[in-house]
Amino acid sequence: MSVLECNNVTAEEIKNFDKKYNLHSWSAQGSLNPQVIEKAEGIYFWDSEGKRYFDMSSQLVNLNVGHGNKKIIGAIKDQADKMPFMGPAYAVDVRSILAQKVIEKAPDNMGKVFFTLGGADSNENAIKIAKMFTGRNKIFSRYRSYHGASYGAANLTGEPRRYTCEPGIPGFVKFFDPYIYRAGIEFKSEEAASKYYVDKLREQIIYEGEESVAAIFLETVTGSNGVIIPPKGYLKGIREICDEFGILMVCDEVMTGFGRTGEWFACNNWDVKPDLITFAKGITCGYVPLGGVLVDKKISEYFDNNTLMCGLTYNAHPLSCAAGIATLEVYEEEKLVENSKDLGKILGKLLEDIKEKHPSVGDVRYIGLFSAVELVKDKVTREALVPYGKDPEKIMPRIIGMLKEKGFSTYSHENNIMIAPPLTITEAELREAIGIFDKVMCFVDEYIKK
Repeated sequence: MSVLECNNVTAEEIKNFDKKYNLHSWSAQGSLNPQVIEKAEGIYFWDSEGKRYFDMSSQLVNLNVGHGNKKIIGAIKDQADKMPFMGPAYAVDVRSILAQKVIEKAPDNMGKVFFTLGGADSNENAIKIAKMFTGRNKIFSRYRSYHGASYGAANLTGEPRRYTCEPGIPGFVKFFDPYIYRAGIEFKSEEAASKYYVDKLREQIIYEGEESVAAIFLETVTGSNGVIIPPKGYLKGIREICDEFGILMVCDEVMTGFGRTGEWFACNNWDVKPDLITFAKGITCGYVPLGGVLVDKKISEYFDNNTLMCGLTYNAHPLSCAAGIATLEVYEEEKLVENSKDLGKILGKLLEDIKEKHPSVGDVRYIGLFSAVELVKDKVTREALVPYGKDPEKIMPRIIGMLKEKGFSTYSHENNIMIAPPLTITEAELREAIGIFDKVMCFVDEYIKK
């Protein structure tokens, strides 16, 4: 079927072809009923029946600049006309310029960048770089984490999506996040919580043999597993452990990078400088695939005389790099990082109001335009609305479905609902969307009374 013929396919045919020929991720295929989407613009998209949806998760927390940005689309078209592909061994203008621009936005200890195609690729290569640089074999990462679904990235991942890659690669060690809301410990302060978790991690590293640990990987702010924001002093405590034992600190900023938390990189919120930063989503906002690994100057200098055993056919793809340059310019021209910080404060206030109003809302966590709402059966006991890994009544899909029926599109994980709109959203749009969310929480309040 040609491109022109595709324009004449009905919505029903599109859905039937999709179900017949496509495999969808993280889904039992037989129960799928995919919506047919026909257009998207700004913070909205429309289905084949003309219904409009607020994109309140920025698709997969990647569409920071919103749908249909003409500058980025134009840059892709121009690069396709000029040179759609050139192998990674060659110097190409867009590769060089984007690398320079990314380094300029990163913490000032960063020296070079290795471009990939996405977040999983970035974490795969960061694992290899850490092992090559240190000569060590163990990698620490957290249980409540998601770093990708390819084999190495899945071994980094702590949550159940790693199970299909087990038995895993030797040397991957898990530790617990500072998930204070569910810790079962009443800490006197955030600093006290940080000390507790950092001390436990230090002890675990010693028992694993500190001389064998290459890197500690962590999402700077835990993403889909609940937007868990590190308490005061936590990241600096991790940094101190790494410095003490010669371990590399790797911050996964695939979701949080490029303005999502109100800073170019989330680690800037705590004035911490990792040794490596992995990124993807926000660098091109999904218009074309791109990711990367930022490396500290000492690491980039190491590979001046030691072979970097990393390679991808589409490393620093010219179309992606052209889109990346345009995307960074959009962030600056439209002041989207600043908008994320400013509207993040308004979002936080709206979510706190929802928490106070609804018995079903146990906790709300937010930084910039990155937030999660945690649903409970009881605010006092903090019993989760959905037990870990179990939802026999399919209540979370029902809640997400109700939100979608009212034009609010997002996703959930366990008993958390993500709210992470495009950074282009206005205050009026934000208030309207949260108004929809507020109404659906009334249904959840009634549900927990049963």
